[in-house]
Amino acid sequence: MQNQTPLVESIVKGIQEKKGREITIADLSHIVSAPARHFVICTCGSPQQVEAVADSVKEFALKECGERPSAIAGRQNALWVAMDYGTVMVHIFVPDARDHYDLEHLWDDAQLQDIPDLD
Repeated sequence: MQNQTPLVESIVKGIQEKKGREITIADLSHIVSAPARHFVICTCGSPQQVEAVADSVKEFALKECGERPSAIAGRQNALWVAMDYGTVMVHIFVPDARDHYDLEHLWDDAQLQDIPDLD
């Protein structure tokens, strides 16, 4: 990961720990109207994996950075869970929801970094 904050790095580790895939980091720091400095987006194969990844991200961010999300939305159906860490928003999707919302391209001038899957 090139030039990422410790929080972004710990979030990526949490995703990878539970085999989240297709991780993309969107750097929004130069976009004045953006709701956060970074989006971390990933795909999971099932709602159960979405839940497991969300729990893992929460654990890694707390253990490695002392950070807790100020809000978590979407746990009811677990098709898209959004975790708000203030400067970083984490978006954990099942494939259909990720394709539908296409967050990577919502902010056209964001710098995108794709993280290779571990396996």
